[in-house]
Amino acid sequence: MSEIEEEEEEIQNPIAGIGTMVFGKWDATDVVCEDPGLAPYINLQTIGTPHSGGRHANEYFGKANLSIIERFINNLMRSGKFSGKKQHCAKAFESALDKINERTGTNPLQNFIDAIKEAAPCEEITRIKMGAVSQPKAVDSSPMRRIDIALRNLSVGCASATAKSKKSLTEGIISEITKAAQGDVSSYSVGKRDEVERIASSAR
Repeated sequence: MSEIEEEEEEIQNPIAGIGTMVFGKWDATDVVCEDPGLAPYINLQTIGTPHSGGRHANEYFGKANLSIIERFINNLMRSGKFSGKKQHCAKAFESALDKINERTGTNPLQNFIDAIKEAAPCEEITRIKMGAVSQPKAVDSSPMRRIDIALRNLSVGCASATAKSKKSLTEGIISEITKAAQGDVSSYSVGKRDEVERIASSAR
């Protein structure tokens, strides 16, 4: 076996426990993304605490190298009462994964990836101006933007579930991810995806 083949084999078979255990509990090597367009941009390699300090911010397509777990936690603290509370959001997401595992008996990371797949819109609309007339036109969404929109809508759905109610952030995350993974339209993120795709289909 040549040196190149040995290197490729090492890349394909990561060492257990190094970059494969999320929160030191959940094995990410068994998680599968059924959407081939999103799969290359979903990174589940997390070592220890999901906090990179924004080291990928100025890199070209740097977000693809950032853990999808950290990206979701960052989206949870975008605005509102969870703004800036990264440790609180990380603990809430960790306990949500634990409770999802207790209820379903499956790897909660698979539920999370399924929720992203169901919440990611395939097409959107843009405005094309012809002279003085501006009209909407349906366009395909890039994989990176699909993941961005899915994470944003999932986090907004989790945070809005706690508004004007006694639900904790953990309960909001469990509710949103569980519904979205099943493709339930009552989920905020799946409902927004259906709305965007319906508008786009009428603007073809």
